[in-house]
Amino acid sequence: MNDTLSLLMNHRSVRKYTDQPVAREHLEAIVAAGQMASSSSNVQAYTVIAVTDPDLKNKLSAHAGNQAYIRECPVFLVWCADLSRLKKAAKTHTPDVPSYEGAAENFIVATVDAALASQNAAVAAESLGLGIVYIGGIRNEIEQVSETLGLPDYVYPVFGMCVGYPDPQHGAGLRPRLPLEAVLHMNGYSEEQSERGVEAYDETSVRYITERTGGQRTSSWSEQMAVKLTTPSRMQLRAFLESKGLNKE
Repeated sequence: MNDTLSLLMNHRSVRKYTDQPVAREHLEAIVAAGQMASSSSNVQAYTVIAVTDPDLKNKLSAHAGNQAYIRECPVFLVWCADLSRLKKAAKTHTPDVPSYEGAAENFIVATVDAALASQNAAVAAESLGLGIVYIGGIRNEIEQVSETLGLPDYVYPVFGMCVGYPDPQHGAGLRPRLPLEAVLHMNGYSEEQSERGVEAYDETSVRYITERTGGQRTSSWSEQMAVKLTTPSRMQLRAFLESKGLNKE
């Protein structure tokens, strides 16, 4: 186990932060590390908006389910899939040729690019002693978030990320993951292997959630996922994305 593997294997979400600010040079190093992530065809189809203004964080928190840690973290990063630069490049260099910024493939590329860059940034932040938590809740009221941040067409907020120094009084334990056999399949997909892994993980997840909640919750992972999959969530996203010129073809 080297230092990099140790850092990765000890990742945990941090939802409570000290008042210590994040230095500008650290913020820039974190995002620069994100930029070094792999990018499909070097399109680099993402933009990061660093929010430090308290009023703006309050607004974003309200749009994301009133999650307090958005308000309390020193820096809130909004990771956006951004095809606007590519659209402008096509208009500049090939103005008479149709462009396909609205195609599903480019939508996927931009979303994946943002995710890859953000995870590089997360590891970089943790290497500096900072903690992070991803915030998918900014998609709850995605149109309002987009307006608040002034996002143009062909840009959408994929998720947020709180960044700050972890409060040592509110440390969280490591959440167990699916067994490796459920995820790592050799030379082809094995449904039997996946099912065995889920069965084993259900037992682990029941023990974890029971202990973490003092017995208030005892549901297994597969039970939790069944509820998640049968509960409508953010059903407005498709219409919003199409209104921004994305995922239309």
